[in-house]
Amino acid sequence: MDDMIKGEIITIGNELISGRTLDINSCYIAGRLTAIGIQVIKITSVGDEYETVAEAIKKALNRADFIIVTGGLGSTKDDITNEIVAKALNRPLKLNRTALEYIKRKVAEMGIEMNPSLEKMAWMPEGAQMLDLQGNACGYSIRDKDVLLYFLPGVPDQMKYLLDRFVIPEILRNTKEKLPIVKKRVLKLYGINESLIAESLKDLEEKEGVSLGFYPVFPEYHIVISARGEDEAKLLSSIDEIEAQIRERLSDYIFGKDEEKMEEVVGRLLRSHSLTLSVAESCTGGLISHRITNVSGSSDHFMGGAVVYSNEAKMRILGVREDTLKNFGAVSAETAKEMAEGVRRCIPSDIGVAVTGIAGPTGGTKQKPVGTVFIGLSSKDGTVTRRYRFFGEREQIKLNSSMMALDWIRRYVNGDPFLPGI
Repeated sequence: MDDMIKGEIITIGNELISGRTLDINSCYIAGRLTAIGIQVIKITSVGDEYETVAEAIKKALNRADFIIVTGGLGSTKDDITNEIVAKALNRPLKLNRTALEYIKRKVAEMGIEMNPSLEKMAWMPEGAQMLDLQGNACGYSIRDKDVLLYFLPGVPDQMKYLLDRFVIPEILRNTKEKLPIVKKRVLKLYGINESLIAESLKDLEEKEGVSLGFYPVFPEYHIVISARGEDEAKLLSSIDEIEAQIRERLSDYIFGKDEEKMEEVVGRLLRSHSLTLSVAESCTGGLISHRITNVSGSSDHFMGGAVVYSNEAKMRILGVREDTLKNFGAVSAETAKEMAEGVRRCIPSDIGVAVTGIAGPTGGTKQKPVGTVFIGLSSKDGTVTRRYRFFGEREQIKLNSSMMALDWIRRYVNGDPFLPGI
């Protein structure tokens, strides 16, 4: 491990250390570096202050082979990374003509006037080399003795573009040591908690060079199988063996792997079985339909959806009976049943799915607390309903409700039992 190439990541911005903005840049960079066999030894987030940024850079110079820094390259008053780096490395600021021409061109395209704040972005520490000479994004590198420092914008899309197109290829070109091959597989689960995963996998026979981890990615759990070595075929074989053991124990909860999303899995299943779907939504407010239609080609199987938030809409659009709403309430198994049957009738399809519930933070009662959700599914086999209780903030309850509804579709098409409710 000591012989591995060591990288360090520093993210800059008051918005990061105040909690206003999630630091997704460091996560992305670390993942990309780990995937090519490079060890990330430290990740640091600091505010827009000279002392803390300078200290972080100076310390990193003593332990890393390269450093990737994001943030503080913009035109606002608190974008001071260039000034801080110049002082920390004892280099004067110099006008980078390539960067200046890029800024002028972008300003002209946007129809705004050039000003000193925008020109400030082109003043970089002496020795700075622009990463993208075409000027699609501002970022540069500096070599300080034997350490390469990369300074990337804090805007995630621009950062990812420069990292993937320029930084990682350059790191690989400059690496003399043979990097290990790293392979990774992610199994995605829904409807199971961390303790049950841990209990199910506690005596799993891991292969040499293979590591296993499981992490919450609400509302899912991800099991990550990683393997590092020199023989790619052997690594993949080891991952396959571990995956087979995991599936043997947790297959009821595994819905996909790697980059697959639940809505993609559901769409593929519906298409392969030549089945159509319509959706009736109350508490999810169209989220299920939104997720389904985010997948290209969903028009093959998705017939349409109805957002019926009010009782009147449930009656007029879906034909839910007034007596049902009066006697059982909008959040009930009876209403979910009539919603599922109604949407399948008014938007003809093989499967009709309905969701009605209390997303909160208001509206709950002792009998039906916030997070109470009823799901219904109507098909040629009849109609099934079930009650669930989800926890968290309003958006979390809505997301979990949409996930459970999609999981119902997946399980129905596969012939699997639905997850138990309450």
